[in-house]
Amino acid sequence: MTISLDLIQTIGLAVLVLYLGKYMKEQVPFFKRYFIPAPVIGGLIYSMAILAGRQTGLFSISLNHGLDDFLMVLFFTCTGFMASIHVIKRSGKQGLTLAIAAIAVLFLQNLLGMGVSSLMGIHPLLGVSMGSVSMSGGIGSAAAFGPSFEALGANSATVIGIAAATFGLVMGSLIGGPVAKRLIERMRLEPSSTGTSISFAEQEPTPNTSSALSSVSTILITMGLGSVLVLLLNKTGITFPYYVGGVFAAALVRNLLDMTDHKINMKHIDLVGNIALALFLTLTVMSLKIWELFALALPMLAVLACQTLLMILFAYFVTFKLMGKDYEAAVMAAGHCGVGLGQTPNAIANMSTVIDRYGPAPTAWVMLPVITVIIINICNPFVITLFMNLFK
Repeated sequence: MTISLDLIQTIGLAVLVLYLGKYMKEQVPFFKRYFIPAPVIGGLIYSMAILAGRQTGLFSISLNHGLDDFLMVLFFTCTGFMASIHVIKRSGKQGLTLAIAAIAVLFLQNLLGMGVSSLMGIHPLLGVSMGSVSMSGGIGSAAAFGPSFEALGANSATVIGIAAATFGLVMGSLIGGPVAKRLIERMRLEPSSTGTSISFAEQEPTPNTSSALSSVSTILITMGLGSVLVLLLNKTGITFPYYVGGVFAAALVRNLLDMTDHKINMKHIDLVGNIALALFLTLTVMSLKIWELFALALPMLAVLACQTLLMILFAYFVTFKLMGKDYEAAVMAAGHCGVGLGQTPNAIANMSTVIDRYGPAPTAWVMLPVITVIIINICNPFVITLFMNLFK
């Protein structure tokens, strides 16, 4: 029996699945400890139920995907508004160095993923799906780029990317603390009593209906501008995914507005982006074909083990040295492990664990999350697009 849902029924079901995920996250300590997103939890429960229906032949459900592209472009456009040159400048030379390190990790993750995938006899773009798409990019990036890779012959890229990103959330939290502990104790590092943090605080308009409407209108207009930009970019002969235009357009709009007296309320934009991501992820994970993972389990484990080792070595030998080889640098190494394999909450949790034990690190606490979020969200889509076009 096949049950077909229309758009309204699909989004209603997705909201129920999302709240199921939120409930399970509160009930299961593992999910909270490793910051597994509620849309992933609920979506996987739903996908497993669909798998059971498929295997028994009892039922299947056909979803309407009419909102998927809109929600995806909406989310990516909102992330593009983070790219304020004015904010990045405040971090100075150290922030620029950290930004370069974060970009280097994106390239290394993709090269490593492709290399191991080729050795294991699977499509190289699946290696990119298990590279910066899912490691630095996270579950949202994996869900967004998966269909583009599948259209180029990398079958099961979406389900593999999401599975890899979920693995990264766990490993990103597991390796950060031990890396920092090893550095601190081996180098006999101690927190500085004179450390001061860098302020990235922005004065934003007071939230009200008018400012909320202004923020939403800015997002929607920017989405339209992004759709035109991506059409122009594709005329260069390089294939840009539709949603990358939203990132590029939002970055342009944000920096143009920074030059004027008009202030963007990032709280509103973050709220809209988070809602779009939650619904988009829920719909995407609900649509996963779990059974496609079975045949690729061994190659996936090989690639993900190598990605974990890469992040440990990079944080220990590169991030630590570039950031100054002091206590703050060790804390940043822990944070980089979290954001390099997982997401920003993993980075903050890693640094918090180290700080609680060894002492404060004000610069690391403020700078690493801000710089890595901006750089990864803005640069990663373009790095992925480059690899997609070179190795399709």
